[in-house]
Amino acid sequence: MCGIAGFIAQDNFPDEHESNVVLDRMCRRIAHRGPDDQGTMVKGLAALGMRRLSIIDLSGGHQPMSGCDAGVTIVFNGEIYNYRELQRELEARGHKFKTNSDTETILHAYEEYGADCVTHLRGMFAFAIWNEQRRELFIARDRAGKKPLYYTVTPSKTLIFGSELKSLREHPEFRGEVDNEALDAYLTFGYVPDPLTIFRDVHKLPPGHHLTFARGKVRVEQYWDFPYQEPQIDPARSEEDCLEELRALLDEAVRVRLVADVPLGAFLSGGVDSSAVVGLMARHTPQPVKTFSIGFHEDSYNELKYARIAAKKFGTDHHEFVVTPDICEIVDELVWHFDEPFADSSAIPTYMVSKLAREFVKVVLSGDGGDEVFGGYTRYAVDRKRSGFARLPRVFRQGVMQPLGRRLPHGARGRNYIYVNAFEPLDRYIEDISIFTRLNKPSLYTSDFRRQLGTTEAAARFREYAERSRSLDSLDPLLYLDSKTYLPGDILTKVDRMSMAISLEARAPLLDHKLIEFVCTRIPASMKMKGLETKHIFKRAVSDLVPAEILNRPKQGFGVPIDQWINEQLRERVRGTLTEPRTLQRGYVEPRYVNLLFDEHERGRRDHSMELWALFMLELWQRTFVDATVSNALPERLSANLTGAVA
Repeated sequence: MCGIAGFIAQDNFPDEHESNVVLDRMCRRIAHRGPDDQGTMVKGLAALGMRRLSIIDLSGGHQPMSGCDAGVTIVFNGEIYNYRELQRELEARGHKFKTNSDTETILHAYEEYGADCVTHLRGMFAFAIWNEQRRELFIARDRAGKKPLYYTVTPSKTLIFGSELKSLREHPEFRGEVDNEALDAYLTFGYVPDPLTIFRDVHKLPPGHHLTFARGKVRVEQYWDFPYQEPQIDPARSEEDCLEELRALLDEAVRVRLVADVPLGAFLSGGVDSSAVVGLMARHTPQPVKTFSIGFHEDSYNELKYARIAAKKFGTDHHEFVVTPDICEIVDELVWHFDEPFADSSAIPTYMVSKLAREFVKVVLSGDGGDEVFGGYTRYAVDRKRSGFARLPRVFRQGVMQPLGRRLPHGARGRNYIYVNAFEPLDRYIEDISIFTRLNKPSLYTSDFRRQLGTTEAAARFREYAERSRSLDSLDPLLYLDSKTYLPGDILTKVDRMSMAISLEARAPLLDHKLIEFVCTRIPASMKMKGLETKHIFKRAVSDLVPAEILNRPKQGFGVPIDQWINEQLRERVRGTLTEPRTLQRGYVEPRYVNLLFDEHERGRRDHSMELWALFMLELWQRTFVDATVSNALPERLSANLTGAVA
């Protein structure tokens, strides 16, 4: 696991020393991603750099790494789980290996297969390969988007890339102008969805895509997608038809992710997904699995009871940490690590459980991805409950329900419910997953910001994704939509940044692409969600492994009691920050509307914690990355906390 960075110019660097200095700054800015080693190469048109967290072939995996003729050079972030099999295949084709690293396997696969090399890789990755002979850069990102990759092309036709935006910001040609479309998307969904970034003309390489840069031009192509775009050709006729193969794929997905030359552990939330992963790990490891859990004093958010049940069942070496409101003092660190505004408050416990785990291991497995693959979110059941509204005449929904929703007072009970359920099913779902909806944005945004946005609509890209699905069931388009947006934009971004902030590698076996392809093409939606029971087939597959208390418990998200904290321990900081003159002068949101949110939330009239937290994190991001004029370095008062032990 590493961090990569670099840039490709149109002509040879006029000052090689200065290029080395810039590349060194880009790499050092992401030293947290790889504290074990740094490597750089500046040659001709190319500057490639990396920071390494050594996991496999500790002594032989130094990067940048070149092929036999030194004409092809790679920097790589991630892990390839089938690299040994691929190495044997390539050796049979005449390739000679100098190391036992997965990095060199990618290099030889590129030499053998070209851009098609990505289809031979099983794992998580973001890598860049410079082909000196072709004067061409090839960049690829893994199928689900576990590893990040940012890039931009400057006016001088220099391509700058890196694992994190803060690397790109170290290049003198980087321009950091806020993108209004991305800002609107953030306030809608709580994160900036791919391929947008918060900065204009700076992009995320989407999951399952690769990029070629030559002669100043970028070409981005898709090589893989979640296979929802066509109806299933050979769906399982019964649950028994697919259970055996599903269990085998789950077992294999976990087993291949146990390859490492350093200690491994697992995040254990007490939910079905993480419990299943830990149970499968226990089958393949001779020593007790080290597990790590986070809890809260607030009972409705505390899952430690269930984590302990799983830990006892599987005989793990279990460790816990209880999160209290004073932990929010680390919020400035989180803002710095995310680079972009990010409103998922579960980043706080994710950071703390990563910090706890890093005291004992260097690699953890998690249960991330299970909800998107198997249909586990409660919002899918909520959407199904509301499906009857679509049978109402459209003229009634649009002519009576929507106008009524708009006219009701802001805090009136049922206002959002009436308005949202007047939409067509897909738009209703998009509104349900939005923080600030179309109903409330006219009150939130200033007239000037609305004018700048023009006809921009954050939901348009989401609607396009869902409409690609040709499934006859209403669930699959939602799974596809969430797999393309929420999964890489929120869940995987959160886990990558919070684990790598502590130099911890996190692996997600439930996002193994072979498992995903099987579930999408063979298991009908009716088996994923049965009636209102979410994740039905997955629960059946692990019913002999996971304790019944966990299998049968209600779904509980990995959240924090931010609604209570904003009214109590964090009240002064959040309100103070959002009502300061420097905040009000940004020109995006109406101060009166922000005060209305505070008033309704504090009186218990409505829960506006998500909206207030989103605005709070946006303002902290502005102060860290927009107002700062000297550097985007992590303040010294915060850096000490990054290496400190969990109290």
